Amino acid sequence: FPHSPLILLAPPAVQCSSIASSPTSFLLVRFFTGFSLATFVSTQFWMNSKFSAPVVGTANGVACGWGNLGGGAAQLIIPIGFGVIHDIGVVKFTAWRIAFFFFLPALFQDMPDGNFHGLKKSGEKARDKFSWVFYYGITNYRGWILALTYGYCFGVELAVDNIIAEYFYDRFNLNLSIAGIIAASFGLANLFSQPGGGILSDIVAKRFRIRGRLWNLWVVQTLGGGTLSGSIIVMIAFSVFAQAACGLTFGVVPFVSRRSLGVVFGMTGGGGNVGAVVTQLIFFRGSKYSKQTGITLMCIMIICCTLPLFLIYFPQWGGMFCGPSKKANATEEEYYLSEWKSNEKEKDFHLASLNGSRHGKVRMVVFFFCEVPLPLSHYSFSFKACTGARLGSWFDLGMVVGWDRLMVGLDQRRLELRWWV
Repeated sequence: FPHSPLILLAPPAVQCSSIASSPTSFLLVRFFTGFSLATFVSTQFWMNSKFSAPVVGTANGVACGWGNLGGGAAQLIIPIGFGVIHDIGVVKFTAWRIAFFFFLPALFQDMPDGNFHGLKKSGEKARDKFSWVFYYGITNYRGWILALTYGYCFGVELAVDNIIAEYFYDRFNLNLSIAGIIAASFGLANLFSQPGGGILSDIVAKRFRIRGRLWNLWVVQTLGGGTLSGSIIVMIAFSVFAQAACGLTFGVVPFVSRRSLGVVFGMTGGGGNVGAVVTQLIFFRGSKYSKQTGITLMCIMIICCTLPLFLIYFPQWGGMFCGPSKKANATEEEYYLSEWKSNEKEKDFHLASLNGSRHGKVRMVVFFFCEVPLPLSHYSFSFKACTGARLGSWFDLGMVVGWDRLMVGLDQRRLELRWWV
């Protein structure tokens, strides 16, 4: 639901750049355009709402990778638009302003079972308290570690984008147009590198689960730091590694929290922007370091800031060096239920956090069903999962009363049982 207003806010702000006539008006335009960057977080949350655990890394990688690719596309499309407008007789001063007026909004359904706002309004999705959502988000240390590491894959990518054309121009004596084309190739690599990172995360997770996702992220991001050196080819290789690490990061983030997932996504995305600013200020501001020295020091920073991934541990899955906890209650269900209080569980607010909690297991489903003479609303059931349930819903009894693999579905005149093998 917040995604649409953010998208609709951006085009008017961009269009206002065509009437900016002073430094103050230009800064205001840039300020309001910046709100559009929040769509990155809502998009990642949206992807997680639409796609299941076995493919969520791929979905997030494609979404964020192709989103970043849009920046490169805009650098190609807007100049073309400017050229067309100028060729028909409009002066340059006016032509570039007109080129900012074209955009194409597109609005879609929020979630597989309906629009997010509509589901809340109808009561099918519980209204959660922001204070608790925020609390459980910021107190989960895993989110902070991922924000740090993301600051030194996506954040470094942004910092390098700012200096790379100038670096090639100065170091290799290239003309500005060639340097610009090489620098633009960094952004175009998002077409395959970030989706590739997400796909790799999902593939490895089929066998090694979250431990595989963490190891992949650490290896790829560390290799990215190790490839930062002077040559053009190696710098392009760095871009691929850094962008793949972005996709791998969002193969891990969806499993940090269910209740506070939006907050964790926001922390991680914000970490990327903070990392870009910090890197730019420390290594590439002023004349303290040469570009080459700044790049070398940034390489060391990337490797160091990736090390905290070793500290991430999930009781139900383990960490990079440790297996899952042997405690009886160290399950996925208990991990996500720990974010809810007992009075909230009594109102079944926690059920949404349990959807899709099984991490990437491949199962076969066996169906049993029987017809009944009257609508099921005329019957009573002894198990808690159906208490207050609307018809047409699915419930996993293993998450409620301890039946490990049985699932029950309610239809108007049919009782279906799903057995996960």
